[in-house]
Amino acid sequence: MMDTDFMRLAINNAREAISRGQIPVGSVLVRRDEMMLAAHNTVWLDGDPTAHAEMNAIRKAAKQLGTIALGGCTIYCTLEPCPMCLSASHWAKVQRIVYGARITDAIAHGFSELTIPAKQMVELGRSPIQLEGGVLEAECRLLFDEWTKSGMARPY
Repeated sequence: MMDTDFMRLAINNAREAISRGQIPVGSVLVRRDEMMLAAHNTVWLDGDPTAHAEMNAIRKAAKQLGTIALGGCTIYCTLEPCPMCLSASHWAKVQRIVYGARITDAIAHGFSELTIPAKQMVELGRSPIQLEGGVLEAECRLLFDEWTKSGMARPY
């Protein structure tokens, strides 16, 4: 599968989040070019401000594999990772993060994000994580509009 195929799976997972009244962010975790699991943001469902899509994927993968070392894994996420998610990915030794929409898109929809681009964090922190942004960016950005139209939108 290609990056766009995995991102489409993340987009579908974000739509599942929207249907459940959650934040419109989905992710999939891939290991050795095979999707291992999908996760989406569950902040409102769990009452946990750290329950971002990437954090949920990392937690599930660590349990499933029985290790905190996720080397060789790629996380595909519909939104650029925030500092918390990027840091957790670094500590889990995720090899690569591929994302669609940018953190500024979340800010434009009322989220109180820290305005530190993931690329800048990787560079300043000298993280070995490979970042690739803008994959299906327009489609990922539209998820915010779908979420707003759902009538269940609640930024935080």
